[in-house]
Amino acid sequence: MKKSTSIFDRVVYAINVLFALLLIVTGLISYVPLQFFAAISVLSLVVPFLFALNALFFLNWAVQLKRKFVLSLLAMVLGYWMFGPFYGFDKTEPYQDTVSDLKIMSYNVWGFNINGWVKKPSIGDSIVQFIKEQDPDILCVQEHSRIRNKQLQQYPFRSETPAIEKRVNQAIFSKFPIVSSGSLDLPTTYNNIIYADVVFQEDTIRVYNLHLQSFKLKPSTDNFTDGEESERTYKRLVATFSKQLEQAEIFREHLNKSPYINMVCGDFNNTQFSNIYKIVKGDLQDSFMEKGKAWGRTYNFVKLPLRIDYILADENFEVLSHQNFDQHLSDHYPVMATLRLTSHQ
Repeated sequence: MKKSTSIFDRVVYAINVLFALLLIVTGLISYVPLQFFAAISVLSLVVPFLFALNALFFLNWAVQLKRKFVLSLLAMVLGYWMFGPFYGFDKTEPYQDTVSDLKIMSYNVWGFNINGWVKKPSIGDSIVQFIKEQDPDILCVQEHSRIRNKQLQQYPFRSETPAIEKRVNQAIFSKFPIVSSGSLDLPTTYNNIIYADVVFQEDTIRVYNLHLQSFKLKPSTDNFTDGEESERTYKRLVATFSKQLEQAEIFREHLNKSPYINMVCGDFNNTQFSNIYKIVKGDLQDSFMEKGKAWGRTYNFVKLPLRIDYILADENFEVLSHQNFDQHLSDHYPVMATLRLTSHQ
C-alpha cells in the first residue's frame, strides 16, 4: 500500500513540477519582447489558471506536511513578483473634486451594435445614454461608428481614425480643446492606434487610444476541446501574439518621442500577464492596479473574466479612482478612471 501511495505521490509531484515551471517560465517570457517566443507567450492567457493549480498543489502537500509544498509556494511568490496582483482590493479613498481632476473612459462599443450582435433592442442608444450618464471628460472609443457622433455633442472636440484608411474606427472625444492629432501606421491590419493632444488648463496631454490586433475568436469551449479546431485556434493565437508584439513596439517607439504628459487607453486584446502589456505600460500607472477592485473584468472568454481594456497614466497623474462597469451592451465592458494632475495641486 505504501509503495502504491509513493508512486501516486511521485506522479502528482511530477505534474506539480510541470505546472510550477510553466508559471515561472511564462513570467520570465513576459519580460522578453522577442517574436520567436510568441508560441510560449500564449500561456499568459491562462496565468490565473496556473496560479490556481499551484495553490491546490501547495495545499495538498501542506496538509500532508510534506516539503514538496515549497515548489508551488516558490512558483506563486515568483509569479506574484513578476506579474503583480490580478485581484484588486478597493483602495479608493474619499476625495474632494477639484478643477484639476479628469474623468477618463475607455470603451470598446462593438460598433454600437450596428450589426445586431447583441440581441436586444436599441443597444446603440443604450450605450450613448450610459456614456452621457457617466459623463467622462475624455472618452476613448474602440470600434466606433461615425453615425453616433451627433448623439455625443456634449464633446465639442473629437479625433478619429482617418476616414480614408480602411481600418476599424477609433475615436477620442474631449470636452477640452484638441490642438493636434494623428494615427499610427500599423502594417497589414485593420486595427488602429490614434492619439490626440488635449489642452487641459496649463498643460498639454497626449491621449492615445489603442486597439491592438484582435484574436477574432468566437468564445467557445470547442476552440479548445475539438482536436483540429484546437490546433487552428492555437496557431491563430500565436499569429495574433506576434502581430500584437509588433504593434506594441511601434506604439512604444512613438510614445517615447512624445513631448507631452501621456495617457493611454484602449483595448489591448491581451492580459496584464503578457509581454505586450508590459511593453505598452512601461513605467505608466495602471489605474486598476492603483485603485481597482475584484478581477477587473472587461471581457469574458470561455467564461474566464479577462482584463484586456486599460487606462494607463503618466506619473504626473495621481489615480483617484477606477471603475469597472457591469454593462452588457457590447462584447467588452467599459472602464473609467479619475485622475488628477499633480502639477495642479
